[in-house]
Amino acid sequence: MTYLPLRVNAGGVIPPIFASSLLTFPGTIDLVVAKRFTSFDRLAKALSWGEPLYTLIYVLLIILFAFFYVGIVFNPTELADNMRKYGGFIPGIRPGRNTSEHINRILRRLTFVGGVYLAAVCLLPEWMIAGIHLHHLPGALGTWFDEHMWRFVLEGLNVSFYFGGTSLLIVVGVAMDTVQQIEAQLVMRNYEGFVKKGRLRSRRYA
Repeated sequence: MTYLPLRVNAGGVIPPIFASSLLTFPGTIDLVVAKRFTSFDRLAKALSWGEPLYTLIYVLLIILFAFFYVGIVFNPTELADNMRKYGGFIPGIRPGRNTSEHINRILRRLTFVGGVYLAAVCLLPEWMIAGIHLHHLPGALGTWFDEHMWRFVLEGLNVSFYFGGTSLLIVVGVAMDTVQQIEAQLVMRNYEGFVKKGRLRSRRYA
């Protein structure tokens, strides 16, 4: 029994990094043109850290870049063709185009779940520090949130959290890769030791 290497978080930290990089552009441009264009200054403030528009666009960009990254590095059609060439198949699915479509459906679901997971991991530390400023929404909606929403949701928990979501993903990813490399080295050394013992025994009986 074998399995396909389909991961929930195939993109790793790439989608959050791309999303945060794009969202820093309005603030950078605002430093140059704020005195001439006041409307752009309002847009830059709406896209600042903790604002509802920033949070919404950040989540959408993370999910979008997750699909974009998976679409580049993973090709279901090529995988289905390779499986057919080497005699592999998915039980209940015909080889070829049906297999490719089946893998593509599974991959879309996994990527969406992975994108939502990435967004949650990246936003949770920010919410703990500064909250989500739903009371800054325009009109009666912002007033309603200001009067009825819990203050810790709007203003955060005032927790001194020194690692952002992207930093945590990088630290955990590097740690897991290090553990996997150590395990691979240990397995390789045990295999080499087994081969050496086999050679010594064969020489003795020769």
